[in-house]
Amino acid sequence: MTALATPSALLPADAIPSADALVARVQAYDPEVDGDLIRRAYDFSKRHHQGQFRKSGEPYYGHTVAVAMLLAELRLDAATICTGLLHDTVEDTDATPEDISSQFGDDIAQLVDGVTKLGQMELGSKRTKQAENLQKLVVAITRDVRVLLVKLCDRLHNMRTLHFHSRQDKRERIARETLEIYAPLARRIGVNRVCTELEDLAFRNLNPAAHESIHRRLEDLRLTRHDAVAAVSARLSELLDEAGLDCVVFGREKRPYSIWRKLERKGVTFDDIADIYAFRILVDNPIDCYTALGLVHQRWRSVPERFRDYISTPKPNNYRSLHTTIIGPSNIRLELQIRTHDMDRIAETGVAAHWRYKSGGYAYDAAAAEAAGGDPLERLRPLMEILEQGGDPDDFLEHAKLEMFANEVYCFTPKGELIALPGGATPLDFAYAVHTELGHATIGAKINGRDRPLRPRLHNGDMIEIIKGGVRQPPAGWEDLVITGRARAAIRRLIRSSEAEEFIRIGKVIAEHAFLREGKVFRESALGDALRRLEMDSVDDLYHALGKGRISSIGLLEAVYPGHREMRGRRPQDRERIADAKAGLYVHGRGLTPGVSLHFAPCCSPMPGDRIVGVMREGKGVEVHVIDCERLAEMEDEQSLENWIDLKWTPEAGAHGVSIGRVLATVRNEPGVLAEIAGSVGEAGGNITDVKTLQRTRDFFEMAFDVEVFDARHLNNIVAALKTSDKVVTAERARRPGDIPDYEPRTEQEPA
Repeated sequence: MTALATPSALLPADAIPSADALVARVQAYDPEVDGDLIRRAYDFSKRHHQGQFRKSGEPYYGHTVAVAMLLAELRLDAATICTGLLHDTVEDTDATPEDISSQFGDDIAQLVDGVTKLGQMELGSKRTKQAENLQKLVVAITRDVRVLLVKLCDRLHNMRTLHFHSRQDKRERIARETLEIYAPLARRIGVNRVCTELEDLAFRNLNPAAHESIHRRLEDLRLTRHDAVAAVSARLSELLDEAGLDCVVFGREKRPYSIWRKLERKGVTFDDIADIYAFRILVDNPIDCYTALGLVHQRWRSVPERFRDYISTPKPNNYRSLHTTIIGPSNIRLELQIRTHDMDRIAETGVAAHWRYKSGGYAYDAAAAEAAGGDPLERLRPLMEILEQGGDPDDFLEHAKLEMFANEVYCFTPKGELIALPGGATPLDFAYAVHTELGHATIGAKINGRDRPLRPRLHNGDMIEIIKGGVRQPPAGWEDLVITGRARAAIRRLIRSSEAEEFIRIGKVIAEHAFLREGKVFRESALGDALRRLEMDSVDDLYHALGKGRISSIGLLEAVYPGHREMRGRRPQDRERIADAKAGLYVHGRGLTPGVSLHFAPCCSPMPGDRIVGVMREGKGVEVHVIDCERLAEMEDEQSLENWIDLKWTPEAGAHGVSIGRVLATVRNEPGVLAEIAGSVGEAGGNITDVKTLQRTRDFFEMAFDVEVFDARHLNNIVAALKTSDKVVTAERARRPGDIPDYEPRTEQEPA
């Protein structure tokens, strides 16, 4: 495989390529380039870096020239070449952004500024620092991808000279950030040539023993298989030449890091890897690709399940090629890649392959990229969307890495649009990939025309139709249904938004309760002085703090009425007076959302139809209990009744979904009992979701059933239905914390 020209790690000043050599390299693909501009940038860099040296002993400006030469290898425009020469001047010398702008123009000045702002990145030092700087990187590269290309070439030359760093921990840190951030970004925009070398250099520094072991094995293979590789290339060339196809055939060796990943992922040995050597066939046009494929398959047997057509269905980074595996000459298993010369150039240089002459000069041609199979820059959009979802930097880092590291599957919309997703993605991931609002409104999906739940993994070629609903709120556990960073970030943002709204609603009720207990009329206009004393910016901020439990109702009254002494140990009738007031919150439907700011207590499993009360939990929201739950009596001693909130079910609560009720039953130990119980529950409209055996004797089982029901009345009907069976001795709803002990099922000792 062709590699970028590798400069010597240690170059004396007289061995550093001259300005004329650099200009000649650029003129080879851009004859009309402004050579004088590049020479001036070269001289500017050399002059300002005078007296500076790298750890290798090389004059510092040699690094900037090396970066510019790498950018020229990628056939980039003059502004990007100049940015490579100037990228360290503002950061490491007395040059200013104004100097760059006045001498080289605003375009180059903005590119240099974008790279300079990333110059102090130390992504591996601390997780939060890594996350914050990755955010900056994504913002910079989505504004102008040339910033990323300069940064990638800068990192590539730094990795080539990394061995000059004396500290092993620093080498490992730089290598790790290269492997986790820069190499995946390079692959994402299709610059495979840079990506693979970055991965290998990082691997060599992170696991030198494994790298050396694989390197030695490859050297041994070169000695033993050189003639065989040449013979296979000759046979393939002869076959295609006889058919009148103009082609280039050559073998490529698998990279050490790629071999290592396969060894880890598949648990095989080095000798088990069949594609250490693969062969690439380059032809003139796509029709010749398929002709070559047919000729090869006619001559040698193909390996089932090993054919991939990335020409008709390109990868999202615009990679196109035919992949097949055959049992070739001498019964050797061979991997073949068949593509055109243009496809090969795009596969190696990705987004950089689309700089060409347009009206106005040499620039990126997005239309040509799209016509060639898709614009690789679109691959950066999901990262920007994750950034736009907000949240803390650590969340962004987690989601961005999910996007960058996953293998992909390709699915279709009903209109035939191709959507690329990570391996293991679900229909809900698909919905969020199409549009965030579609994801929020998703209630179901059809996969290849069949109704399916939102949990199954998607496969290549699936056609997905999303079923929308009218409720824009995340059901509990929705985040567990997705694997893509984009979907998780969107769901978390929606949850944060829903939580904020509900905490504000809860806080307002708490404030109303506090005033009502003191016999005062609540008015928001009375909160002005309290906001200043509590250092709050708005009434909503105050309500949010109250709803989250950061401020108590007592604290609010003290802020509104300084010196006010709140009564302690309130009598029960105080709560009764509040419960009768019109200051309650509603659960389900038009009120609070379970799993967001509202949490059902597991000790009593409340459901629609039960009388309920809420207890504030600091930082969590409202915990809902049945009014006669035994835990409530304990809580009266643990915390003030000011933290209790009156809750009501909306009339339509049971119609908005199912609740989980728990039934305790003693049943006879006879064949067919479970089937009869399941039948009774099903006939009553319930659905058993879990069964536990609590105790077993010779004649009876004590069991617990978790049942999906609409409300408390529905559960009572199911319990009544169970009691009519002669196989059921007792049945009742579990209501107290001790009803279902938390222990493993056990079996009584049978008598001899």
